[in-house]
Amino acid sequence: MPALDEARAHLAKAREFLEAAELTNDLQLYNAAASNAVTSGINSKDAICLALTGRSKKSDNHAEAIAELKGAGATGRDCSTTLSRLLRLKSKSQYQSASVSTADAAKSIEWAARLLETAVAVTPN
Repeated sequence: MPALDEARAHLAKAREFLEAAELTNDLQLYNAAASNAVTSGINSKDAICLALTGRSKKSDNHAEAIAELKGAGATGRDCSTTLSRLLRLKSKSQYQSASVSTADAAKSIEWAARLLETAVAVTPN
């Protein structure tokens, strides 16, 4: 699949997971909201990297994902801190016994929305 088509596919997933994050947050399901926001953000990262560099690595290593985004030029560097913040909520929302707070769930949605906005801006229709 060409990189631009792949970027668009990740963009669609990012939108879907952001919508799921918003819906689950409205239902006060804060762990699910943050988890969906994280997944949205990762898909936005993939779309950004594919649109700007033509490639995106698949890795469970968060530091590699952030580094890859930083390597995608000024736009990637600008939003890498947002992805870093978002990824810090992944373990808490998905694996740990402690739950994500209401405030952190809301922040995760804001961060995911910011990444999606960037992904939309750099991915040609």
